[in-house]
Amino acid sequence: MELDQVETFLAVATFGGFHRAAEALRITQPAVSARIKALEQSLGVSLFDRGGPELVLSSAGRAWRPYAEQLLHVAASARQAVHELRPASGGALQIAASLSICTYFLPDLLKRFQGTHPKVMITVRSGHSKEVLDLVLSGEAEIGLARSLHHPDVETLTLRDDPLLLVRPAAQRPKMPRRVHLAEVASLPLIFFDRGSSDWTLTQGLFRRAGLVPNVAMEVDTIEAAKRMVERGLGMGFLPHMAVARELRRKVLVALEVMDGEPLRRSLDVLHSRSRPLTSTALAFLHLVKSAAAKAAYVPIQAQGAAGQK
Repeated sequence: MELDQVETFLAVATFGGFHRAAEALRITQPAVSARIKALEQSLGVSLFDRGGPELVLSSAGRAWRPYAEQLLHVAASARQAVHELRPASGGALQIAASLSICTYFLPDLLKRFQGTHPKVMITVRSGHSKEVLDLVLSGEAEIGLARSLHHPDVETLTLRDDPLLLVRPAAQRPKMPRRVHLAEVASLPLIFFDRGSSDWTLTQGLFRRAGLVPNVAMEVDTIEAAKRMVERGLGMGFLPHMAVARELRRKVLVALEVMDGEPLRRSLDVLHSRSRPLTSTALAFLHLVKSAAAKAAYVPIQAQGAAGQK
């Protein structure tokens, strides 16, 4: 029995099939099949029932699963204990993060972390939320950073709100009131980004539920491109607070309150595998992430107005 066979068994059990497990582990489907076959031969039982339309755990597979999880946990603890006995090594930290977090949150954070951990080798991989989750589940990333992401096999800690805010240029003429109705917003030029993403779906759903069709002036691939278009006065956009916080502080952009529209709620989350303990390096990084997120917490527009009236 080999550890990669145990890891592959848990991936197939989690994702419900060889194909999706292969994608998560970044190996071929025949390699997954070969590992499962070798593991079943080693144990002398079939771990999956293959007769039905879906691949499900057999009774032996269900009995074996908690022990497989425990084996990986013990192996990870052993690696951690041995690694931390090497004083010459600064350790390594593998991070997976969504594209927006890589762009707007991680750079300043990693600069601070490197200042206190100069010998740590840091690897950052970016992608959409599902890609971040897959990297954490497969063990290719120890820490994941995403927005509103939950899964039963990962521990998720919500750090703060990161809602989508309707923003316009501060220098826009003629100036609009800070409080608007959704029907008025729908009639104005709007800029959307990353078609099919969760942010795009949330924004489209806001208008759809109100029976409105938004005036789409432009669609672009990235949040940064959408922000630049808004800054140039080509339209307004619903953008993550994380992406526009600096522009709001500098009064380059202004956030509007949609009085009759439900808030587009998102959160900034940090996640890690339940089956693998965090190294001391990852724990130090996690502490820094919590501190940085608390300092950059979002203040709702209504609360901003109340504070300004005091």
